[in-house]
Amino acid sequence: MSKLVIVESPTKARTIRNYLPRDYRVEASMGHVRDLPQSASEIPPSVKGEKWAQLGVNVEANFEPLYVVPQDKKKIVKELKEALKAADELILATDEDREGESISWHLLQLLQPKVPIKRMVFHEITEDAIREAIAHCRDVDERLVRAQETRRILDRLVGYTLSPLLWKKIAFGLSAGRVQSVAVRLLVRRERQRRAFHQGSYWDLKAELEVGDRGTSSPPPSFEAKLVTLAGTRVANGSDFDEATGQVIAGRNVALLNEADARTLADRIRDRTWTVTNLEERPVTRKPSPPFTTSTLQQEANRKLGLSARDTMRVAQSLYEQGYITYMRTDSVALSQQAIAAARSCVQEMYGSNYLSPEPRQYSTKSKGAQEAHEAIRPAGSSFRTPQQTGLKDREFRLYDLIWKRTVATQMAEARQTHVTVQIQVEDAGFRATGKRIDFPGFFRAYVEGSDDPNAAIEDQEVILPPMQVGDTPTCTALEAIGHETQPPARYTEASLVKTLESEGIGRPSTYASIIGTIIDRGYAQLSGNALVPTFTAFAVTALLEKYFPDLVDTSFTARMEETLDDISTGEVDWLPYLKEFYLGDTGLETQVKEQESQIDPTAARTVDLENLDAKVRIGRFGAYLEVENGDGPVKASIPKDLTPSDLDPEQVEVLLRQKTEGPDKVGFHPETGEPIYLLIGAYGPYVQLGDATDENPKPKRASLPKGVTTDQVTLEMAVGLLALPRTLGVHPETGARIQASLGRFGPYVVSRSGQGREGLSFPQSRG
Repeated sequence: MSKLVIVESPTKARTIRNYLPRDYRVEASMGHVRDLPQSASEIPPSVKGEKWAQLGVNVEANFEPLYVVPQDKKKIVKELKEALKAADELILATDEDREGESISWHLLQLLQPKVPIKRMVFHEITEDAIREAIAHCRDVDERLVRAQETRRILDRLVGYTLSPLLWKKIAFGLSAGRVQSVAVRLLVRRERQRRAFHQGSYWDLKAELEVGDRGTSSPPPSFEAKLVTLAGTRVANGSDFDEATGQVIAGRNVALLNEADARTLADRIRDRTWTVTNLEERPVTRKPSPPFTTSTLQQEANRKLGLSARDTMRVAQSLYEQGYITYMRTDSVALSQQAIAAARSCVQEMYGSNYLSPEPRQYSTKSKGAQEAHEAIRPAGSSFRTPQQTGLKDREFRLYDLIWKRTVATQMAEARQTHVTVQIQVEDAGFRATGKRIDFPGFFRAYVEGSDDPNAAIEDQEVILPPMQVGDTPTCTALEAIGHETQPPARYTEASLVKTLESEGIGRPSTYASIIGTIIDRGYAQLSGNALVPTFTAFAVTALLEKYFPDLVDTSFTARMEETLDDISTGEVDWLPYLKEFYLGDTGLETQVKEQESQIDPTAARTVDLENLDAKVRIGRFGAYLEVENGDGPVKASIPKDLTPSDLDPEQVEVLLRQKTEGPDKVGFHPETGEPIYLLIGAYGPYVQLGDATDENPKPKRASLPKGVTTDQVTLEMAVGLLALPRTLGVHPETGARIQASLGRFGPYVVSRSGQGREGLSFPQSRG
C-alpha cells in the first residue's frame, strides 16, 4: 500500500516527488477537475430543460451550482480513482490559497475516498518545506472553499446575465464581468480624458553655466540651471494648466511666457552678471522597497522586463513548481525568519557587512483583505541560489534575477543621498540648479526599482554640481529658450492598471493577469507599445453599463463586494443571504436586467457618442464604422483598427468618408501594366491597390503601408515597390526552394519554404 499525493501539475509533481519517501505516489489533477458548464454541450440531459441550466447555477434552489467534469478531464479523474484504490491514505497538496483549497474540495467530492484524508500546504517546494508540511497536515478549510465558490457563482451570475444582453443590444460575442467591466471602464475614462484634453503651451529658459577660472589647463566645470521666477513671480510649468481648457488654471499667480517673451528675456540677460544667492544641501535616506507580492511583481516585470501580467504569472508558476521561488499568488510582504537570514547571508557574502542593514528588516502587509499565502514572493529555500547558480535561461532567469535582487535588497542598508539646490539671480530672473550625490549607495548596489542595471541606475541617481558658495558669479556659456506643450493623461499600461485595481480594492491580484488577458482577447483594448488602448467597442459597452447598471462598473461598489467575499472567508458574513440579495433582491441583478432590457435601444447602444464629430460612430459585426447621412441615404466607412477614440478627429472623419463618396485617391499608373494605383484606408489601416475590383478580378492586389509610413508620404515609386512584393530573390542553395522578400506586420523579411517547413529572417526596423 502507498500514500497518494495529488497536486495540480506534472511539473509540481516531479519536483515534490524528489522530497518524498518511496511509498508516496504523486499524481497531477491538471488544475480544476470540476467546474460550472462552459457550453450547452456540457449540461447534463437531466437538467437541460431547466431555465437556469445555461446559467449553471440553480438560483431557485439556494444558488446550488451545477458542477460538471469537462470532457478533457474525465480520463484524469478515472486515473486518479484507480490510483486511490491502491492507496491507504490520500494527501491533497494543492496550492495554499482559495483556488487551491477549492481544487482539493472538488477532488474530495469526486473521488469519495474511503481512506484517511490529509490536506498538506506549503509555500515553497523544497525538502525542508515538504517535510514540514507532511508533519503538520490539516483538514480542508470549508470557509475558504465557500468564499471561493461564492466568488465563482457571483462571477457567473454577472457574466452570464449581462453578456447575453450585450449580444442583443451591441454585438454578438461580447462579455461582461464583475471585475473585467470595471477595469474596462477605467481604460475608457482615461481615454475620455485624453479626448477632452486641451493642449497648453509655455516657454522657459535653460542656461549652461560655468564656475571657476578659464585660465587653467582643464575647462571649468559646467552645470545646467532652469528659469523659475521672473520679477518675483513663479514661471508657469505644465502643472499650472487646466487640461479641460489648455489655459492656466484660474487663480494661479504665474508668469506665462510665449516664444517672443522667452527670446527677448534671453537676449536681455545673457551677458549680465549671474550671482549665486542661495545654496541648500539636504540629506535624504531611501529605504528598499518591500519584497514582491503578486501585483508588485506583475508591475515591475512589466516595467523592467516588458512582460505582460499573464506572461509574468506563467513564468512565476513555472519557477515555483520547479522549486526556485515561493508561491507566487500572495498579498503578503512578510518574510520568514529563514528568508531574512538567507537574504542577510547573501548581502554579507556579496556586498560586505557595510551594506547590511543594522537590524533585520521586516515588512507588514497593510491591505485589509490580504490573505492567500503567508509570505512574500522570494527565492525558495534556507539559502538563496544566485541567478547564475540556477542554470535558468531567458525569461525564467530574468524573472528569478528580479525576485532575487528585490529580496536581497530588503536586508541592505539604506541609501544615503544629499540633494543640492542652488538659486542664481540675473537681474529680475531667478534660476535654479538641482543636483544630488550619493554618499552611500546601500541597497542601490543590488536593486533600483524600475531599472535593469543597478550600476547604471546608481549613475542615474547622481547629478553632481560643481563646488559653489553664495556670492559666486558663474559664467553663462549658453542660454536657450525652450518651448513646451502639456501632455494628455497617460494611458494605462498593464503595470499602472494593476496598481490602480489593487489600490481601489478591486478583484484579487491573482486574477489580474487573466482579467487583462480577457480584455485584450475580447477586443475591449489593444496594446500599442506598452499602453492599453480601449476600443470603440469598449466605449459602447461602458456607456451602456454606466447608464443602466451603474453599480456594476462603480469602483467603490465593486471594492465593497471584494470586502464581503473576504468576510465570507472568515465567517463574518453568510454567503447565501448575500447572493440572494445581490441577484434576486428588489434591486438585484436579475430584476434590473428584466426591467432595463426593454428600455435599451439597440441603435443607441451601438452608437458611440464623441463630441465635435458630425458623423456617428457605430459598432457593427466587423468592428467600428462611421455613418453620415447624405442626399442618397447613409454613407458608411470602416474605422481602421489602430485608430483610437481619443485620436478620431473631424479631419480623419472627412478623409474616411470622402473615400466612400468620391472614391479613393489615385497615386498614379503602374509603369508596366498601365493600371491605376489607388491609396485606400481600410479596417487594418492604409494600403495601396492595383486596379479596380471587377467581376473578372474581384480581389485586386493590395499591399499595406509599412509601419510608420503615412498616406502623404506615399509616392508612385513606393506603391509600385510595395505591390511587387513578395518578390523572388533566388533559389536556396541547399533546398532548392525559392527565397522571397516580403513585407509583414513587423516590417520587411525574407522567407524560404521547403518540404521541411519554412525559414524566415526579419530585418531590423532601422535598417535601410
